[in-house]
Amino acid sequence: MTTSTVDSASPVALTEGDRLAVDGLVLDVRVSSRRKRFALTVELDSEITLHTPQGRPASDAADFVRAHRAWVTDKLAVRERTRPLTPPKRLVEGEIFRYLGRTYRLTVDEERAEDAPVRLVAGRLVLGAAQAADPALGRAALVAWYCRAGRRWAGGRLQPWAARMGVSEPALDVSDLGGRWGSYRPGPHSREKGRMSLGWPLFQLPMHLVDYVVAHELAHVRIHGHGPDFWALLGRALPEFEERRTELDELGRRMWMGGIA
Repeated sequence: MTTSTVDSASPVALTEGDRLAVDGLVLDVRVSSRRKRFALTVELDSEITLHTPQGRPASDAADFVRAHRAWVTDKLAVRERTRPLTPPKRLVEGEIFRYLGRTYRLTVDEERAEDAPVRLVAGRLVLGAAQAADPALGRAALVAWYCRAGRRWAGGRLQPWAARMGVSEPALDVSDLGGRWGSYRPGPHSREKGRMSLGWPLFQLPMHLVDYVVAHELAHVRIHGHGPDFWALLGRALPEFEERRTELDELGRRMWMGGIA
């Protein structure tokens, strides 16, 4: 997909993958044929995403962004206050990694094949010595383990939460979302399943915070954006969502995001 920067005065309709420049802000553009109105999100890495209905011109989008400039400024300040604090990990014997709120130490196995997957054995994460010696290989192996383990665990949580919220169960994947905890994309046609994606670092957090992210993304099956209806739906399924959101903001910034020392 080609990325182009669109001027805020342009009458041309925005397309998926554009970047919109508005008074010093640059926003990533996401287009949906199902969306009826504009919306904004500020991601964990402080990137700003503009969600737009299909066919809307850049000039209309720019007016919306300007009208919500104070909201964007406040969100960017929050992101700055919650910037990640966790230092990179070392791929050495005894290094600590977290999974679902518990800590596990790394074991480096000299006899393990270079392409062998990471395993959790007797309370330890086992990594091959060849992988530990190569930061790129070691990181990839650990991230792949989080993706596999997270997918298995979260797969059992979707149906109960979807039933509680009265929404259809989406397809699920766990991957690298570039600092986001989760996302939801509707199916290309109204009768097709949407897809929930969860970021692999999420599975370092305690179970109740993973559940919060799952419930949050499931609410998007029914409601785009984060307006009052969205929070009302989430609140009916998870009355303590505000406490969990605050805990996620604080604890989440201390999680390992993949850096290797």
